Amino acid sequence: MAKEKRLYRRILKQMQLLIDSGEFPVGGRLPPERELAERFGVSRPTIREAIIALEVLDRVEVKTGSGVYVLAHDGKSANGYDPSISAFELTEARALIEGETAALAATMISDKMLAELEESLHEMADETAGGDLTSEDSDKRFHAIIAEATGNKMLIAIAKNLWAIRDNSPMVHRSYQAICEMDGDKRVDEHMEILQAIKDRDPSAARKAMHGHFGRILDKLIVADEQQQFDEIRRKTLESRERFSLNHLAG
Repeated sequence: MAKEKRLYRRILKQMQLLIDSGEFPVGGRLPPERELAERFGVSRPTIREAIIALEVLDRVEVKTGSGVYVLAHDGKSANGYDPSISAFELTEARALIEGETAALAATMISDKMLAELEESLHEMADETAGGDLTSEDSDKRFHAIIAEATGNKMLIAIAKNLWAIRDNSPMVHRSYQAICEMDGDKRVDEHMEILQAIKDRDPSAARKAMHGHFGRILDKLIVADEQQQFDEIRRKTLESRERFSLNHLAG
């Protein structure tokens, strides 16, 4: 069941990217369910779930008997975030906010929530061992439990909104996808450190462990960004070399 849930979310994100890229243009009709199912290699019910989610996000309109049409986007998601927010800005904000959230959770968490936190970490370890490094379910649950453990509704709402940006911003999503395959074991180890600090009821250690986790993500984002810039420079260099080569004049 959890696997099916992750599957429709993956298809949802891919369809959002296609809409944002213009391949599925505003005002245009989406291909039929059967065609989409073949394209993404999933069942029609999975496509249907993704379309329902797109409708909730105000990205499409379902017209009975006519089809599914792409809606104009006002520049903000259904959650009202600024789409220009970068992965660097989001990660920095999460480090600052979730560092303090973890510190507070270390003093407030109940035994029941601590058990749930451990369970989510076991799920993350199983995903990593199975090579499923792109799954976000256990990771999201881990951080959500920490926010809920504070008992602060504002912190819980902020945590949800930060994840909404991570899930629904094409720019942020692409950046995170570029690094998600790196160091899966380290991801588990870092969350283990956070868990241990909270279990020890040590606010300072919990804050430090959370900062360490996001610090590594920022480092990976920098490496991925540098590689992207290098690839772009190389592409332009090859284009110039081809353009200004005299080989086409030879003979």
